[in-house]
Amino acid sequence: MPAPIVLLAPGVYRVPTLGDAINSFAFLDDDGQVTLVDCGLKRAPGRIVAALAGIGRHPSDVTRILLTHAHGDHAGGARELVDRSGLDGVAVHEDDGAYITGGVEAPGPSGGLARLLRRGPTSRFEPVNVSETLTDGQLLPIAGGVRVLHTPGHTPGHVSLLHEPTGVLITGDVIFNLAWRLSWPVSFVCTDAALNRHSAHVLADTAYEVAAFTHGPEIRDGAREKVRGFVRRKAAG
Repeated sequence: MPAPIVLLAPGVYRVPTLGDAINSFAFLDDDGQVTLVDCGLKRAPGRIVAALAGIGRHPSDVTRILLTHAHGDHAGGARELVDRSGLDGVAVHEDDGAYITGGVEAPGPSGGLARLLRRGPTSRFEPVNVSETLTDGQLLPIAGGVRVLHTPGHTPGHVSLLHEPTGVLITGDVIFNLAWRLSWPVSFVCTDAALNRHSAHVLADTAYEVAAFTHGPEIRDGAREKVRGFVRRKAAG
């Protein structure tokens, strides 16, 4: 059974919300404030609250919620966690803002399978107010500094996040690590799969120590080299 919360580095945690298959993250400041990254599916808030309790924190300690992108497995629990935390809304890149406030996933390809999936139970979620807009290169005053990297393709406003003090990179859905194997997200859940692959080069060229994935466990040893090797092989193939 997966641990309710996994320490990635001082003040940085991974929160498994569906085993290792779907992860949220938490940053803990020295003064006890918590920033959540992603909120899982609609049923995930209970697991996230239990994980916070495991480090002595409560939803009232959450002062910021960041969403990497507008998909139901990342934004499905956002409304409940905003309400539990007493926040005005979430932070998201401006290119995904309208989808978050509308409670709909960012668009994917127009093919039949993609259209069918967008009618599925995770394609819609409770609308959430966007109280903060994220921009590429922005340094957020969270746990010593979190850098926003705009990595579009999976959705127009998809972002990855780099915790500069510890070198933990949250890749979002640019790359998956399911079954301990790096892979691209399937194309029919991407707005632009080719652009997503281009964004992976941004991650390959970024310096970090730990690669943390919203789908799959983290890589701690040789993380950057493994991500760079994956991107290089895929580009060559």
